[in-house]
Amino acid sequence: MFLQKIKNRESGILVYGITPPKKITPSDKVVESAKRTIERVKSLPIDALIVYDVQDESTRTKEERPFPFQASIDPLAFVNEHLNELVVEKIIYRPAGIYSEAELSEWFKNLQEQKAHPVLVGIPSPDYVPQSTLTKAYELWWKYKETSVVGAISIPERHIVLGDEDQRMLDKIKSGVSYFVTQCVFNEDYSMQMLEALAESCKKNDQQAPTVIFTLSTCGSTKILGFLEWLGIHIKEEHKARLLNSANILEDSIDLCFEIADILSNYCIEKNIPFGFNIESVAIKKEEIEASITLLKELEQMLKSKMVSAE
Repeated sequence: MFLQKIKNRESGILVYGITPPKKITPSDKVVESAKRTIERVKSLPIDALIVYDVQDESTRTKEERPFPFQASIDPLAFVNEHLNELVVEKIIYRPAGIYSEAELSEWFKNLQEQKAHPVLVGIPSPDYVPQSTLTKAYELWWKYKETSVVGAISIPERHIVLGDEDQRMLDKIKSGVSYFVTQCVFNEDYSMQMLEALAESCKKNDQQAPTVIFTLSTCGSTKILGFLEWLGIHIKEEHKARLLNSANILEDSIDLCFEIADILSNYCIEKNIPFGFNIESVAIKKEEIEASITLLKELEQMLKSKMVSAE
């Protein structure tokens, strides 16, 4: 159970991340998509299902977006209307700054009725004028703290540039955050530098480290590789060369993600940081969806072994 695993600071958490259908999708196709999602997810060995709230980040950079942005159905509405059959706990993303306090209050109420948990993120771009703040959103969530856990994102790349991701995380912990979901990891060194700073800061403050859930995503083409970089994800040069020169980029990306997960899990065990993995499945091609499931099942076996060894 995701809620209890977070509260108990258990390691080895596995979650699966999806995006809702696009708003332009006909209603009958939305129903079909939901049915396929249910069939795919219901037998997976996961603790929770993440449903992303995808925002247009085009103003974040001057570089052209590799894939045109299309707005998606509201993730909580998609869960409410189409995924109730899935008994697994849900984690719903919400960019707090684009909603008013009244809207956020109603959203938290609806979220609680679904027994789902929030991951709150900031505004889509620096020039966006927020309607509310993350601080206020955490305050509104606080009334549900006994039956919910609130998450936030962590960005190893930001730590490399600014050197303060550990402090950002500690500040959010003070607001009630107990777990963090990273953006996709393709540079394990960046993640370990962030983790080292986090462990040192927690030790200095005599507090326990929060759970860190690392996002992993298979990659089926060089165009997707470019899109990951457009999103601000740093791909380690040796990993990039490996994938660009691969005869089968999708299969090699599964192996690469597994290797990164192995390194990060060992490091978290060493640093006494509870951890888990979020296997992202946001592609629409069948082979890429199947690759995400393959990776997830391989990680399940790896984590079982590591958890037994760590006892």
